[in-house]
Amino acid sequence: MADGKYARVERERRFLMAGEPDRRAVTATRRVTDRYLTGTRLRLREMVHLETGEAVYKLTQKLPGDQPDWGLTTTCYLSPAEYRVFATLPGAVLAKTRYSVPPLGIDVFDAPLAPLALAEAEFDSEAEARAFRPPAGAIAEVTADPRFTGGRLVTVEPGELRGWLAEYGLQ
Repeated sequence: MADGKYARVERERRFLMAGEPDRRAVTATRRVTDRYLTGTRLRLREMVHLETGEAVYKLTQKLPGDQPDWGLTTTCYLSPAEYRVFATLPGAVLAKTRYSVPPLGIDVFDAPLAPLALAEAEFDSEAEARAFRPPAGAIAEVTADPRFTGGRLVTVEPGELRGWLAEYGLQ
C-alpha cells in the first residue's frame, strides 16, 4: 500500500495547547491507547468512550502527503478478538485522554509525556483548513513540526520533550 491506493486524504492542523480544555466545552471524552508496531508504519488503537464504555479498535497506516497539513490514511476497524491478536506484536505505546471540543480533538498525554496537550482539527478541503483560526489556548501551530506526531512522540525522552516545549515557552 505504499502508493496509497486504498487510502483517503486526511487534512489536519495541530496546535500545541497551554493545557487541558475547559471541561464545560467538552462534548465527549475518550481514553486512547496507541501501539506503534515496531518496524512498520502501522498504529494499533484502542479508543474507549468514557461516558458509555464503548470501545473501538483500529489498525491504521498513515503516509505523509506533499504538504505538512495532509497525508494519506488507511484504517481497518477490528473486532476485540482481532485487536488482541495485534496487541501481542511488539510496539511502543502512547496513552492519552482525548477531549472532543468541536471541531477539535484535544489530546492530553499521560506520563511520561505529561503535561503535553495537543489539539487537532480535520478538514474536508484545503480552503477549509487554511481558513481555520487557531483555538483559544493555542500556544503555537505545530502542524509542520514532525516532532509533534504520534510516531515521533512515542520515542521521545522526557528531557527532550521538555526542550521542545521550552522552545515554545512552556515549562
